[in-house]
Amino acid sequence: MISAIETFYMKKTYCPGIALLLLFFTASSQPNEKNPDILIGKGQLPNIAADKNGSLHVVYGTGDSILYSVSANGGESFSAPVLIAALPQLAAFAMRGPQIAITKEGPLVTACTKQGNIFSYKKNANGKWQQTARVNDVDTVAKEMFMALGADGNQVFAAWLDLRNNKRNKIVGALSKDGGKTWLKNSILYASPDSSVCECCKPSVAVKGNHVYVMFRNWLQGNRDLYLLHSADAGKSFAAVQKLGVNSWKLNGCPMDGGGLAINDKDAAETVWRRNNTIYSCRPGEAETAIGEGRGCTIETVNGHNVYAWSENGQVVVLTAQGNKKTVGKGQLPALKKISNKNIVCVWENEHQVYAHAISL
Repeated sequence: MISAIETFYMKKTYCPGIALLLLFFTASSQPNEKNPDILIGKGQLPNIAADKNGSLHVVYGTGDSILYSVSANGGESFSAPVLIAALPQLAAFAMRGPQIAITKEGPLVTACTKQGNIFSYKKNANGKWQQTARVNDVDTVAKEMFMALGADGNQVFAAWLDLRNNKRNKIVGALSKDGGKTWLKNSILYASPDSSVCECCKPSVAVKGNHVYVMFRNWLQGNRDLYLLHSADAGKSFAAVQKLGVNSWKLNGCPMDGGGLAINDKDAAETVWRRNNTIYSCRPGEAETAIGEGRGCTIETVNGHNVYAWSENGQVVVLTAQGNKKTVGKGQLPALKKISNKNIVCVWENEHQVYAHAISL
């Protein structure tokens, strides 16, 4: 039975005292012995990052609230969710949700509103969350609400779908050199010569050293294929865009599936994405390889190998480099993060709840 508190909160009305009480009612910090899945809390669209000490940081949304939880023991348990901010008209649905990355000074979160603005939040030395700056320098241009975030040290890069200049969606990015306190002038990274990029697929960003990769689904001559941008100077400039894979997907509609991106130990990109109902892994310049059937795929590199996750027939599955396929639970939209060379954690959503599952490789 849904309590009066939960009913109040589900109506997206924010009251600090009630919201805080609900967070403790909905959080589950210990795994069930019969089910290793951990319920982190009520919400949608989880995103995960790991710091140099191996702590895992999870952000997600519910209603107008951006929520945060942390695990300091390799994903065996998570803290009760903490409210980062109540952001009116928060985008936290249909692959649109808050993003998290780790800087030298700690976690950084970005979140988009339905009006099309992107805001950033930092956790200070006292453990308190503070809003820093707006990411987009032109007002209300991210109306599709798809954005991605990556960081290494204090170099942070954000990319999103943007309507500026001609009201057609293009890929725009912003660089921060101070861990997200401020954002430099936005740059148009790619504008399709054929109308717009795919309007309802989330881009991906990965940052390592001076390497910044941005992956997005394009829309050229009716084909909804994945393309990759690469910067070797920390996002100041980008090489020419590169199509991923050999074949194409002609589709009169949007697949609502942006794929996943990671950087390997040679500073090269590793990608995973969907065409029709097939999941493909792909390295730039090489042919794609079918690895499964489903949607909502993601990738993580572990000890020189790739680990993948996606949703298949209502279940979240993880595929290791050894070819082992494991079902971790019911749900969709998984995200992966490695803890060590032998362990990884998967987070996902199911029926407006956020779950985590630790996996030994």
